[in-house]
Amino acid sequence: MSTTSRRLNRPGRPKTGRAERDFVRSLRGVAEHVGHLIEGFPPGDPEMLATLTQLLQAYADALTPWARSVSTHMLGEVNARDRDTWRALGNEISKQLHRDIANAPIGDPIRQLLEEQVSLIRSIPIEAAQRVHDLTLKGLEDSTRAAEIKAEIMRSGEVTESRATLIARTEVSRTAAILTQSRALYVGSEGYVWETSRDGDVRPSHREMQGKLVRWDSPPTLDKMTGHAGCFPNCRCWAHVVLPGDSYSV
Repeated sequence: MSTTSRRLNRPGRPKTGRAERDFVRSLRGVAEHVGHLIEGFPPGDPEMLATLTQLLQAYADALTPWARSVSTHMLGEVNARDRDTWRALGNEISKQLHRDIANAPIGDPIRQLLEEQVSLIRSIPIEAAQRVHDLTLKGLEDSTRAAEIKAEIMRSGEVTESRATLIARTEVSRTAAILTQSRALYVGSEGYVWETSRDGDVRPSHREMQGKLVRWDSPPTLDKMTGHAGCFPNCRCWAHVVLPGDSYSV
């Protein structure tokens, strides 16, 4: 599929705003705690590096049950919103198609998403520890930039918060995209119309995809990454599903 669609009966964009706000707030809380832990150690001190690394690793390990709970809540919220978008089709689709959508097996993708998200949340303190480690070694190698490197270490909380926000926003969008795809494939959809947010923040490569028909079995490669609408980092694009019986041009 590659050309603009004609008239289609399809679900719209899932309303995931609340799920995203809650998930971002939760992961930023992790980043804030990581920042406080790092600030409690003298920046650039190699003798304290092992202790700080162990502390952040222990925090990552302790996060696992909390991460599972927070991710489970987000997945449930996004799944509910995705179901709502399909129900909104009302009389536009048959009763049988409604039943098929309601019975679509989504357990496997949800379980996979959960494990991936727990791993990503645990990576927040681990990556922060690696960053401090690398900066500390750089300070030892380049004494003329020691003050600058120490200041960069003290920015770890800010850097970690940006990383946490990216993870949260990307994972909510990716969850919505994968659940939509799972239900669409189950009812026989072959593809979707790529939709963007249609504003100035849309990446050029994604703007070029606006209105194009994409097959589920042929995700595009954009900016050296391959995936469907909504699955790229910080992507706000979404899939307008083409259902069986819809009229579209190929």
